[in-house]
Amino acid sequence: MGNRLSKITTRTGDSGETGLATGERVPKTSPRVGAMGEIDELNSLLGIALADGLPEPLPGLLAPLQHELFDLGGELAMPGHSLLGEAAVARIEEASGQINELLPPLKEFVLPGGTVAAARLHLARAVARRCERALWILAADETVTPEALMYCNRLSDLLFNAARLAARADSDNEITWRRPGQR
Repeated sequence: MGNRLSKITTRTGDSGETGLATGERVPKTSPRVGAMGEIDELNSLLGIALADGLPEPLPGLLAPLQHELFDLGGELAMPGHSLLGEAAVARIEEASGQINELLPPLKEFVLPGGTVAAARLHLARAVARRCERALWILAADETVTPEALMYCNRLSDLLFNAARLAARADSDNEITWRRPGQR
């Protein structure tokens, strides 16, 4: 692979615009750029969660997400192109199901936390929901593939299940919400 960037400090964004992969310049305040930034943040949060160690089988199930999120960011940077297909959505559904089989039935609302790993995954889940909202905002005026929208929706479910498993893997530290009279 050749050099994609020969210089990181380009100064081309100093006017409030940024370049898409198509060469088009768009305002940094555009919904497309906003969605790209949300996806980048989610990918970074997943990197943090994966770097600090997660219980099995989470590393193998979640590591591909970083590549898929990069694909989704690329799709957003190239309007009219589709990089994230139905197979990615199906993979997330399958991974979520695998994790769900390892968990007891949910009887109460779960609070973010319990362990550091679980808290990181809950934060990633919340950002995945924000990514989905950003994509729907973009979809109001521009084309967004159905797979991109489904992917972010399913991803938040997967991360919720992953957070539950991470909390339970360490001495069953899953924290559930208690009603006001039960606190």
